[in-house]
Amino acid sequence: MSSYYFSPRPKSLGPDELPRSHSLKQKKSMERSRREASYGKSPLYELYEALPSVSHVVPRVHKRRSEKREWAPLKASKHAQETVNPIRKIADSLAVAPNPAKSAIKLNLGDPTITGNLPPSQAAIDAIHEIIDSHKYDGYGPAVGSLEAREAVVEKFSTPEARFTADDVILASGASHALDMALVALADPGENILVPAPGFPLYNTLCQPNGIHTRQYNLKMNDGGLIDLEHLESLIDADTRGIIVNNPSNPTGVVFPKYHLEQILKLAYKHKLVIIADEIYGDLTYDGAVFHPMATLSPKVPIISVDGIAKRYLVPGWRLGWAIVHDRYGVLTEVKKGMVALSQKIVGPCALVQGALPKILRDTPQEYFDNIKEVIAKNAAIVYEVLSRVPGLKPLRPQGAMYMMVGFDKDIFGEETKFMQGLITEESVYCLPGSAFNLPNWFRLVLTYPEDVTRDACERINEYCHKRLRPVNYLAPKLSLAVDDGSEGTISNDSD
Repeated sequence: MSSYYFSPRPKSLGPDELPRSHSLKQKKSMERSRREASYGKSPLYELYEALPSVSHVVPRVHKRRSEKREWAPLKASKHAQETVNPIRKIADSLAVAPNPAKSAIKLNLGDPTITGNLPPSQAAIDAIHEIIDSHKYDGYGPAVGSLEAREAVVEKFSTPEARFTADDVILASGASHALDMALVALADPGENILVPAPGFPLYNTLCQPNGIHTRQYNLKMNDGGLIDLEHLESLIDADTRGIIVNNPSNPTGVVFPKYHLEQILKLAYKHKLVIIADEIYGDLTYDGAVFHPMATLSPKVPIISVDGIAKRYLVPGWRLGWAIVHDRYGVLTEVKKGMVALSQKIVGPCALVQGALPKILRDTPQEYFDNIKEVIAKNAAIVYEVLSRVPGLKPLRPQGAMYMMVGFDKDIFGEETKFMQGLITEESVYCLPGSAFNLPNWFRLVLTYPEDVTRDACERINEYCHKRLRPVNYLAPKLSLAVDDGSEGTISNDSD
């Protein structure tokens, strides 16, 4: 028989059952002796004695709480306080009144729907109407997304070079939410993720409150906006968990060529790092540029591809994105489980849009995308044509996404915030300062307006800049333009 046994608890004698001549201390001692005799040498007896008697537990009231007399303001949690999007702060600094004599042109907003120039496809609208009328998607669905919607993603994006199944797809409330799940599932507090500079500021916003550090690798703004691979590799250490690669790039509009993507993959393979491929702008390319999904290229490394319908399908408010886990070598098996667990925090994205997704992906015609590309390409050509002629400005010609970056010489035009404020107060033109993307002395503008509006905005910028040119500036054939990647660029009156 095992030495671990447990006898029935003996009946304790109450105080009235002991001789009245005994003191309370003596009575407790006698009761203890009787228990010991009953339990013998059972090891469980020691555990029993260690347990507090419920009848003798006195509720403990926190002194500070019990003495409160008035309500006091509460601080937001540390997590909330550390959730910061720099664009908000920068936008506040530009809260100046526009010129009332000129209509406002807001080239600072990355929402392609605000101009009315690029509406959603009829296929998307019809799909939503059909799903609403069907009442098949009024209830909850799986947290990772409905099977039909995930299978639609497989049908649209799976290729022989990068096959995946519906089990590898996790739907999200927009691509930003997919990025959030990927980052939190991949990295622990104290570990780091490599992110581009200039780059989408939300990467840092998602990492910082979770204790994940971001290390910014430079894009070479004087070399076509490609990644400085030497600088990127210098940032890698034992705590690096992955690399975010945004292609086509926000804010630069640069589309990485195939050879450059393969260079990045070789580096990731060498250091055994996961890549998070932010491909929300996908094949939204023009002027001969070709988009290559990273998961289709070699060498094969574990990749989490992030995409959605916000930008190419022009419905950012519908909030549907996804992450595709390309689990090479079994590296991401546990990470994928973590992402599935994290998806339960919002109980899945909008069921109505999920229901419409198969029809949206299947029935949106190629002509729809061709029109978007044509609008953006024509606007890019206008901006480049006009602003390249302005001394002190240096536009970087894009080939994808829906943005263009323009560098300016601060020795001519002054500090960034004042330059942007002046554009608003004098010309009613809004642009987004490069500091929002960790690239000071540049600004970003969107390319989704009608052509006449874009040309008007550029002429206003041209006029504003020429007011600030001193005669000496016209005599200098080339002007220095410092960029934050440590290199030195030049601004020429001739476009390059």
